[in-house]
Amino acid sequence: MRKRNLTAYGFLTPYLAIFAVFWFWPILYSFYLSFLSTRRLPWSWNPGMTWGRIYQDPAFFNALWNTLKILLIQVPVMIALATILAVLLNSRLLKARGLMRFAFFAPVVIGEAAYAAVFRLMFNAEFGIVNKTLGQMGIEGPNWFGHPDAAMAVIIIAVTWRWMGYNAIIILSGLQSIPEDVYEAAKLDNVSPRQQFLYITLPLLRPVILFCIVLSVIGSMQLFAEPFLITNQGGPGGATETLGLFLYRQGFLNLNFGYASAIAYTIAALAVAISALNLWVGRERE
Repeated sequence: MRKRNLTAYGFLTPYLAIFAVFWFWPILYSFYLSFLSTRRLPWSWNPGMTWGRIYQDPAFFNALWNTLKILLIQVPVMIALATILAVLLNSRLLKARGLMRFAFFAPVVIGEAAYAAVFRLMFNAEFGIVNKTLGQMGIEGPNWFGHPDAAMAVIIIAVTWRWMGYNAIIILSGLQSIPEDVYEAAKLDNVSPRQQFLYITLPLLRPVILFCIVLSVIGSMQLFAEPFLITNQGGPGGATETLGLFLYRQGFLNLNFGYASAIAYTIAALAVAISALNLWVGRERE
């Protein structure tokens, strides 16, 4: 038995070594950096310049507010649309279900730079297809990238488009795990399809939906590519700057690694707290 354990750990050693060097050690080192003032050499121990600055930095609270707006608006809308889409993809009346499932999952496979460029062209105020379509309907389209609310709407639409199908596939797997005899019994009791969805499907899907919510919360707290690529690094005037983009500015543009590390741990703590709140609210009660 001891030889078997040694053999198993021998095979695991390369992975554990890589894990320790490229994942565990950077986490510990970044936590140490979060207490250092790194604006000038030599770096010095000064938590007030990192952790203390967070609570009085208006730029940080602007990025936090923008992130929370995306989280509070985009995540519920996306999960609701993903649930409806999963139900439709699970329908026996749908033809070419495999092709349709791949089509809605495909946005995740597309590179971020490519789909960001498409959204910038679609929402261009002068020649974009969105404003052209609105103009044909007699509606004057806004300057999507020049108005704060319009730019935030573009970010929300883009993120929803990219991740709705991904969450729908996860919810679809939960749908397919629900026993058919539950619905057959409901039909015998003359339960309408709407009541079946509200009182059978949704309660049985609660663990899967909760899982998708937690993943979406973590993703929203780390959102970077969309505001960086679509709204030109969080424009206009920082109206779409998220915590992930703010972290990038501090760490890789200002080279303030200590403050950036403190921001990173704050983002992680917020993601854990919000996810734990969702798990507590969505837990099964007697």
